[in-house]
Amino acid sequence: MENLFSNEFLNYVMLAAVFVGTFLLVTGLTQLLRPSENNAEARNRRLQMIRAGATNEEVFALLRSDVGGGILNRLPLVGNLPKMLSLSGVSISATTFLVFCVLGSLGIFVVATLLIPIWQAAPLAMVLGLVVPMLVLKNRYEQRKKALTNQLPDALDLLARGLRIGHPLNASISAVANEMPDPIGTEFGLIFDQINFGDDLPDAVQDFADRVDSEDAQYLAASIAIQHGTGGDLARIITVLATVIRKRISLRNRILAISAEGRLSGLLLSIIPLVIIGMMSLNAPGYYTELSDDPTFIKLAVLVVVLMVANVVCLHKLVNFRV
Repeated sequence: MENLFSNEFLNYVMLAAVFVGTFLLVTGLTQLLRPSENNAEARNRRLQMIRAGATNEEVFALLRSDVGGGILNRLPLVGNLPKMLSLSGVSISATTFLVFCVLGSLGIFVVATLLIPIWQAAPLAMVLGLVVPMLVLKNRYEQRKKALTNQLPDALDLLARGLRIGHPLNASISAVANEMPDPIGTEFGLIFDQINFGDDLPDAVQDFADRVDSEDAQYLAASIAIQHGTGGDLARIITVLATVIRKRISLRNRILAISAEGRLSGLLLSIIPLVIIGMMSLNAPGYYTELSDDPTFIKLAVLVVVLMVANVVCLHKLVNFRV
């Protein structure tokens, strides 16, 4: 019986518990960030909610989250969180998301302290409970933002064709909202609802541009605002803008292809120090801990961390280009 509940056996049990807890956390966040609507008959989230029985007011209030104002938006690291949640298709508030992250971090910290020292458990809990969910959310945000930018020229072409054949502007926007899939279909549906609720077209499109945080969408908002104030052929303006956006997308793709080797080299150079530290900690567990009480070690460790962060920032600036 003593052998059954030896320290080694308990360590294995705790490691298994940490693995299961981390797996459940990642799986839960994946399910949380994944859109729950799977109705293939509806092309985007807005149509799926309307098909489920929600009114236009309820859909508009849920999908068009408040991304401006408030104390949370003024914080340095999570100020962009409401906008990221809105464009990522996650229908929860930023406060709820942070509460889940904090609770997950506390749970991982409590379990990890049973296996490793506190000074190691604290950063581990922070990384798994807060950093990993934020990275997953940011990745989904960037993917949907890229998808929206790629869909924008087709949506503008559809809008211009509707205007050329004589459809009213509201009907053309509604056609884009009904025919285009996520994320552009939902966003144009919000523009359509906002106009129906009494807002002017330039204000609705400007809110769309601010919500998606895209330069191409800002160009669209500026073009419509100028046309709304001075007049002109809106269909031609939208067609020219769609052509410009396509050329910008093509230029971005060419730059990404040319700089791929540099970006991969920068990623490897940023990861190598972390891999070395991890391998040394596994092969020689006392390599760093035996010197952790020395004041010189603490100073050198802080210097190494600062240099590593500076290396990552410099490499990121060198291999990422703004178009």
